[in-house]
Amino acid sequence: MATAASTPTTDRLSSFNPATGEVVGTVPVHTAAEVDAAVARARSAAQSWSQLSFEARGEELTAFRKALAADADELAELLHRENGKPLLEAYTEVMMALGHLQHAAARAEVAMAPKRVSAGMLANYRATVSYHPLGVIGVIGPWNYPLFTPMGSIAYALAAGNAVVFKPSELTPLLAVKLAEIAAKTFALPDLLQVVTGAGATGAALAKSAIDKVAFTGSAATGKRVMMAAAERLTPVLLELGGKDPMIIADDADLEKAAEACVYGALTNAGQACISVERVYVADAVHDRFVEEVVKNVRALKIGGDDGHLGAMTSTAQVAIVKDHLDDAIAKGAKVLTGGPDAISGNYIQPTVLTGVSHKMKVMSDETFGPVIPIQRVDSLDEAIKLANDSTYGLGSSVFGGKSVRTIAARLRAGMTSINSVMGFAGIPSLPFGGIGDSGFGRIHGDEGIREFTRIKSTAEMVMSIPMNMMSFRQPKDMTKKLRGMIKQLYGDGLVAKATDTWRKFRGR
Repeated sequence: MATAASTPTTDRLSSFNPATGEVVGTVPVHTAAEVDAAVARARSAAQSWSQLSFEARGEELTAFRKALAADADELAELLHRENGKPLLEAYTEVMMALGHLQHAAARAEVAMAPKRVSAGMLANYRATVSYHPLGVIGVIGPWNYPLFTPMGSIAYALAAGNAVVFKPSELTPLLAVKLAEIAAKTFALPDLLQVVTGAGATGAALAKSAIDKVAFTGSAATGKRVMMAAAERLTPVLLELGGKDPMIIADDADLEKAAEACVYGALTNAGQACISVERVYVADAVHDRFVEEVVKNVRALKIGGDDGHLGAMTSTAQVAIVKDHLDDAIAKGAKVLTGGPDAISGNYIQPTVLTGVSHKMKVMSDETFGPVIPIQRVDSLDEAIKLANDSTYGLGSSVFGGKSVRTIAARLRAGMTSINSVMGFAGIPSLPFGGIGDSGFGRIHGDEGIREFTRIKSTAEMVMSIPMNMMSFRQPKDMTKKLRGMIKQLYGDGLVAKATDTWRKFRGR
């Protein structure tokens, strides 16, 4: 079975309901020594797990998925209470997490299948690229999507044949403990999926431990610290960091659909998503109509309650950041159409629509991570693309339009783009998920996400002997002359090179 790390520590960490301030529960604060012990146990589990067939691992992962689905109500309730999101969003998160677990288990064998590659001039060799489990993966998860996001690493790492030690956010630890409890009742192997809980020190201990890779989701600032900690052992890292995702609205876009999508993309989970729509660029000709549609959609939303569209902000510190961004925007000339800093009450922020914004404002340059929709008018699509790319981040993006929409999408500097939709790339398990720049590097989800948790091995196998053996000192006296001729024939202006170039051009048509 797999369990949360057992610990004698007396230090406890409390988890609070952000909507009420009430304590939901407490968890241990694991020390560095306890983290190291968990990693050592995971090492033993990984050795056995990696030797199982894909079919056997798939059966275990399927049982784990079914057990999670059976406890979906409790998982969703924990999400609702710890994170503050409405129940509907909590169930949506559970469903998306299970979808990725199912996909990873089903695709692992295909994604990790050995591949024959060309041996080039060494025609008497068979060249193969193969993929093998790394061993133990450390996963450090966020508080905004405390099940779905880490599952994008946990499921794919397990499917690839690794064991996992998971450190959840200190704001949402109870859900992770429940995850480990379900794993303990499901997996035949002990310690395959363990959870260590605590704050930053516990996460740092995991990054510094003898793991084989660390997958971190969080802010760019914390990601840099994780990378520095992992560097002590040259442990590779996968970083899924923040975003400042742009949306572009062309003058031939369906404005009703674009506005509906914009409001959802910016406000789902109270805007606390790394791929939230954080800035909107709208063609001048349709700007006013689009803004009108957005405001209409926002005013129809219900804030708070089990059935609300928006819940409480999970982090009190994040509320302060959102207020700072709003104050800064208003001081620099932005116009508030809904919400605003005066409409903040405790951990609840009324959805805010801003116009008259510019890149001189924090709300258009820094990650806001809250329910804010800043809309900027642009004179041309070229201007929209230039502004969209004017960011150190490069995670998600979206474009709404007609004839030029794919051209616009191709020009955006981002790891992912949704066309005439928002966040579609996150809901498709076969698409790799990740960004560039300050949004991090590496990919979760898809076949790339499975191979992210493997080591690549190259194998060259001699399958026959040939008279000219280049891997020997026993060469004829005229070998230098022969090599000079071969270079010209194969790579210069010789007949072989010309024929090869012609064939490649023909195949490329």
